[in-house]
Amino acid sequence: MEQGLEVALTDLQSSWNNVRHHTEEISSDRLLVRRGQAFNITLYFRKRGFQPGLDNIIFVAETGPLPDLSNGTRALFSLAGHHGPSPWIASLETNGASSLEVSLCAPPTAAVGRYLLKVHIDCFQKSVTAYQLGEFILLFNPWCPGDSVYLDSEPQRQEYVVNDYGFIYQGNKNWIRPCPWNYGQFEENIIDICLELLDKSLNFQIDPATDCALRGSPVYISRVVCAMINSNDDNGVLNGNWSESYLDGINPAEWTGSVAILKQWHATGCQPVRYGQCWVFAAIMCTVMRCLGIPTRVITNFDSGHDTDGNLIIDEYYDSTGRILENKKKDTVWNFHVWNECWMARKDLPPGYGGWQVLDATPQETSNGLYCCGPASVRAIKEGEVDLNYDTAFAFSMVNADCMSWLVYGGKEQKIHRDTNTVGNFISTKSIQSDERDDVTENYKYIEGSPQERLVFMRALQKLKARRSEGPHKADSQHSTPVPLNGDSPRSLHMPSLRPSDIVQVSLKFQLLDPPNMGQDIRFVLLALNMSLQFKDLKVNLSAQSLLHDGSPLPPFWQDTAFITLSPEEAKTHSCRIPYSQYSQYLSTDKLIRISALGEEKNSPEKILVDKIITLAYPGIMINVLGAAIVNQPLSIQVLFSNPLSEHVADCVLTVEGSGLFKKQQRVLIGILKPQHRASITLETVPFKSGQRQIQANLRSNKFKDIKGYRNVYVDLRL
Repeated sequence: MEQGLEVALTDLQSSWNNVRHHTEEISSDRLLVRRGQAFNITLYFRKRGFQPGLDNIIFVAETGPLPDLSNGTRALFSLAGHHGPSPWIASLETNGASSLEVSLCAPPTAAVGRYLLKVHIDCFQKSVTAYQLGEFILLFNPWCPGDSVYLDSEPQRQEYVVNDYGFIYQGNKNWIRPCPWNYGQFEENIIDICLELLDKSLNFQIDPATDCALRGSPVYISRVVCAMINSNDDNGVLNGNWSESYLDGINPAEWTGSVAILKQWHATGCQPVRYGQCWVFAAIMCTVMRCLGIPTRVITNFDSGHDTDGNLIIDEYYDSTGRILENKKKDTVWNFHVWNECWMARKDLPPGYGGWQVLDATPQETSNGLYCCGPASVRAIKEGEVDLNYDTAFAFSMVNADCMSWLVYGGKEQKIHRDTNTVGNFISTKSIQSDERDDVTENYKYIEGSPQERLVFMRALQKLKARRSEGPHKADSQHSTPVPLNGDSPRSLHMPSLRPSDIVQVSLKFQLLDPPNMGQDIRFVLLALNMSLQFKDLKVNLSAQSLLHDGSPLPPFWQDTAFITLSPEEAKTHSCRIPYSQYSQYLSTDKLIRISALGEEKNSPEKILVDKIITLAYPGIMINVLGAAIVNQPLSIQVLFSNPLSEHVADCVLTVEGSGLFKKQQRVLIGILKPQHRASITLETVPFKSGQRQIQANLRSNKFKDIKGYRNVYVDLRL
C-alpha cells in the first residue's frame, strides 16, 4: 500500500527571500516578504517524495484573529495550479527525491500583517493531513507595479523606504535648521511594534475582522497609523505637550530618534510616551510607514497657517505699542509645522490625485471621529479641491491662507492690512540620497500673487462656504533653534507698515548687527527712512517679548522709546541692545524673541508697525570617527561639545545613537559644565550593519535642551 506524504521539515529560506524582498535589514532569521512578489520555500518529506497526480498540496495563509475566505484574510491555493478561491499563487520550482521547492506569491492587494502558513496534503483523494509550516510577515511592495504604493524610481525607493535616517527642518524661513533624526525602521523589534500598533488601534479593538480585511489599503492603514501616533483617542505612541512643563517626561526637543520612543511604548505595555510635538509625531509616523513598506517623507512648512474658523483668513491683533496680542480665535502664523507625505494610489478619488498624500499625526481636530488628518492629495491641495477626502481643506489652509492684521485700541478693532503671501513658505524635505534640503513648495501652491494662485484660493473659499456645516480645524506648529542658511536676518513680518503701501511715506526696518547666538547680547538697529519731501517727527515705541511654542506671546521684558526727526529723504538709525541677563530668564524652549516697533508721526493719526522674530542659536556638537568603520570591528567615536553660556550649567546629559552602529541609545551623564567650557568624550561601539549610516547626538542641561550634532559614517562589510 502506498504511504501518505508526510512533511518532516520546512525551510522558509528567510535569508535568501528577505534579500530579494528588500527586508534583509530587518532580519535574516524571520521571513518578511512583500506582496505581489514570489518567495520560495522548501518542504522536506519523511518517507517518500511528492508525486504529481497522486498528491494534492493545498496551501493556506491566514492573518488576524478571525481569518475568513470571504474578506481575504484566509487564502486557499493549490500547487496543482487549479484556479482556487483565492488570488494567491503556488507553483512548483524543483521536485527532489524527498523534498519539494515551491514558489508562493501573495496578490499585490493582500492585507499586510502577520501570517500563519499551513499546508493540507490530500493523498490518493482518501485522507487529508494538515501541517503548520511557520509564520511570515507580509508588507507593502513599492517595487511591484501592481501594488498601490508602487514607486517607479529606485533612488526614491531607497530614500523613502530603505533609508533609516534623515533631517527634519526647523527654525524659520530665513534660518532653516536641519535637525538629524534616526528613523530606525529596520532596528530590532520595530516591525513587531509597528504591527502591535495596528492591533492596539480602536478600529481593531472594535471590529478586528473588518480591520484586518482592510489592511490591504494604504489609505486605510495610513489613517489608522496617523490616529495611533498620538494618544488622544487611545493608548497611542505619544502624548503631546505644549505647556513648557515636562518634569514627568522628556522635553520634545531632546529626542533624536524614533527607536527609543517606540521601544519605550512597547516596554511599558503601550502606555503613551511623554512627550511629543509636531516634528516628533511626524518622525514616528515616518518610521512606522517606511517599516510597513509605504514610501514616506517628512515635510516642514514654514509660516504655517493656523486658521481656526475655516475662512482661510489668519487674524493677528496688535496693540498701540506694537505688541502682538493673544486673540480669542487663536489664529496664528507659526514659524513652522511638520507633517508627512506618503506615496499611494487614490482609487477613491477622481483620476490624477494619487501620488504624494499629506498625513498629519499631530492631534488637532477629529476626522471621522478620530484625531488624525489625511491622506489629503497634494495635487488636490494645489488645485484648491478642498472637498476631496481626507481633510484637504485643513491642509490647504496651512499652506495658502491669507493674513489679516488688526490694530486694537480704545476697545475697537481696525482692519489694517491683508497679506496674501504670508502663509506657506519654503516647504521642505530631505533631498533624495543627499543631505541637502529639497524645496517642494511648488507641489502645494502656484506662485504667490499669480492669477492662478488667486483663482485656486477663490475656488477653495467657495467650496468651504458651501460646506459651512463642518466644524473648524486647528493646526499645530512649532519652533526651534536655527542656524544661518540664507543670510543673517531672521524673518520679519511680511507687512512693512500698517498703512497701505501706496501712501507710505516713512518706513521702519530692523537690522541685526550680530548673529543671534544664545548667551550673547542681542544688538540691532532700527532703520527709519523718510521717503517724502517733508520733515517728519517720529515717536517710536520699541519692545521685546518671548513667544511660546504654541504661538502665545508673553508680556514684554524690554522696552525703549526713540524720538527721531527726519529731513526729506533722510535715513537714520537707532541702536538697541538687549542684554543676555535680561532675556535669558524669559525664554521658552524654542528660544523665540519678537522685537517690535510702533511709530507715530507728530500731528498724524497714522501708525507704522514693524517686527522681527529672532531665534537664538547654539553652537553644534562635533563628532569625529576615529578610524575605519567595519562591521563587527570595534570603532571609536569622539564627541566634542561645549557650554555656550557665560554661567555654569548643571544636569548635563549627552545622548548618542545611530541605527546599525549602536544597539541602543547611549546616555552619558556629564553633570556640571563651567562657563564656555569645551569637553570631549570618546565612545566605543561595534557596527553591526554595513552601508551608509548616521550618528545623532544631543546635549541637554538645566539651561538648554537641544544642542545637536550628527556625522555620516560609511561602514564597510570587511577589511
